[in-house]
Amino acid sequence: QDLKILDMTRVLGGPYATQILADHGADVIKIEAETGDETRGWGPPFRRGVSSYFLNLNRNKKSIVIDLRRNKGREIVLRLLQDTDVLLENFKTGTMERWGLGYQQTLQEKFPQLIHCRISGFGENGPFGGAPGYDAILQAMTGMMSINGMASSGTVRMGAPMVDMGTGLYSVVGILMALLERQRSGMGQFIDMTLYDSALALTHPYNANYFISGKPGKAVGNSHPNISPYDKFKTRTNEIFLGIGNNAGFDKLCRALGLSELASDPRYHTNADRVKNRDTLNKKLADVLADVDGAVFAEKLLASGLPAGPVRDMKEALDHPHTHHRQMRIRKDWYEGIASPIKFTRSKSVGIRQLPPLLGEHTREVLVKAGYSETEIEELLADGTVSEIVADTALSSTASLQEKEKS
Repeated sequence: QDLKILDMTRVLGGPYATQILADHGADVIKIEAETGDETRGWGPPFRRGVSSYFLNLNRNKKSIVIDLRRNKGREIVLRLLQDTDVLLENFKTGTMERWGLGYQQTLQEKFPQLIHCRISGFGENGPFGGAPGYDAILQAMTGMMSINGMASSGTVRMGAPMVDMGTGLYSVVGILMALLERQRSGMGQFIDMTLYDSALALTHPYNANYFISGKPGKAVGNSHPNISPYDKFKTRTNEIFLGIGNNAGFDKLCRALGLSELASDPRYHTNADRVKNRDTLNKKLADVLADVDGAVFAEKLLASGLPAGPVRDMKEALDHPHTHHRQMRIRKDWYEGIASPIKFTRSKSVGIRQLPPLLGEHTREVLVKAGYSETEIEELLADGTVSEIVADTALSSTASLQEKEKS
């Protein structure tokens, strides 16, 4: 609360970061071009003409449309920055400097307490400096894709955009560190976040394994390179996943399956032994699990303290009683989403204070709060420097059809 953030980001990493902060009380103003954040059109599915992709990343924010190509537009940004704590942007490197809004060029001197976080693909300099970056491209370039998938499938992109979301999470950590440091020094600073760095940091334990073994690692499907048994198994009723990380857990699993002899088998005595002989071990486990009621057995293992769980689809996971118990589904009016997973004993998240904004929905409100008169606002609207409630150009015929079907 009382933290003002200027969000000049689009797509995923930046919007995800600012929504985390907004969910816990930060005042986030999202600056968009008249065309809007392109994810507004990343569907179907759509709700009220806006994609689920955008809706899931932009609640609790206000949207103002500014043409930053105009001097007047950039002057608005400077006005808004006068009482801003954090600026996030993910423009192509060099863009802010070209507009006269670079940190070292302008912002550091004008706003010494400002924390400016830039998210880019590769950073400004280096062999890939200034190059654009998207999640899957970074998965490919940092080795992440090479360790995902089955041995027979070749390299496979991770389904969830872990690089973008991981960079968003790292950005929040960096911003909170900078805010804590600012309490001591009174000074802001620039945070240089890249998808490339974050992707490399997220490849544990394969990066750690390489430093010691010299081997780059490979895709092992559902198995774990350092732990066994750690895999997916078919049962009589459904698939389950077992993740047994120590000898005590392995002994307990063997007893639960009626395979006590495995625990004393020298081939499976330690985790290192089990990793070495994972194929024969998995075969023995699979043979017995094929006759087990997977859902019942997984719950039995969980109750005994062993990490195991049934493989669910998204509907099953979101509808599960534990999801509701943890209050991870939130709803307001027509909007439904995933709640912040951060829970405190005293401090509370704000839930849904502001529905995901229409493009330019809060332009006038933000300008009034920044001290612009009604006459000045009308002039800015008239000359196209700002816009309010722009018709979403990303609306597709599919989205319109979906809306008609719902109504």
